[in-house]
Amino acid sequence: MSTPSSTYLHGHHQSVLRSHSWRTANMYILDIGCGPGTITVDFAVLVPDGKVLGVEYSPDVLEQARTYASGRGVKNIEFTTGDIHSLDYPDNTFDIVHAHQVLQHLRDPLKAFSEMRRVTKPGGYVAIREGEVSTFTWYPENKDLDEWLDVYLRSAQSINSSPAAGRQLIALARKAGFERKDIIATASSWCFNIPEDRSWWGKMWADRTLTSSFAKSVIDAKEATREDLERYAQAWKIWEEDEDGWFAMIHSEVVCKVEVE
Repeated sequence: MSTPSSTYLHGHHQSVLRSHSWRTANMYILDIGCGPGTITVDFAVLVPDGKVLGVEYSPDVLEQARTYASGRGVKNIEFTTGDIHSLDYPDNTFDIVHAHQVLQHLRDPLKAFSEMRRVTKPGGYVAIREGEVSTFTWYPENKDLDEWLDVYLRSAQSINSSPAAGRQLIALARKAGFERKDIIATASSWCFNIPEDRSWWGKMWADRTLTSSFAKSVIDAKEATREDLERYAQAWKIWEEDEDGWFAMIHSEVVCKVEVE
């Protein structure tokens, strides 16, 4: 008979469980760039005795986020507008501060990172995930999609956003005041190849290319014409419909602990 690798002294008698059930995850979480609130609501579900605040720069999408939260029956949540470069909260307010696909769209990701650290409590965490657009890879090869990616990256640089912020997360964290030992850096990937995934991804990028503010930015910057954008959107549709279609990209991630002084 093997010896257990560990033994819990108290066991799981009801007298013990009563004390365990008293404990609650009463965290205060800030989700920056919350958009329609899907991630924010998931946080709230995970901390039913805590509170989650979703912040978005533009108020346009927040009603959608509130409707989504209400539909999920989540009440420990709030949505408001705010600027990641100047968060309207005191120092040491939140247990966790999270941002997903936000820094790459900013002119000053370091200032944003520093603000995230400022409002995090000692012992708390800053968690950031950024997609690496330059790693977009697809099959079959398509020159129009190659051109689209080049236009995307040039346009992002022309408006002073930071499409390479993901690979710089460790450097940004250190400049924001984190010690290297308090930074956990990882990477993950998305891969779309089954018909349902290809349909969602291809249609989304075709629509973004033609109807989002990306189109206006690209045309205003003279990086492409309307005809070019229509050609790029059609290329996404062609990729989506190809049974051999495959797409992948990587994400950069960090979880940074604020030291207790």
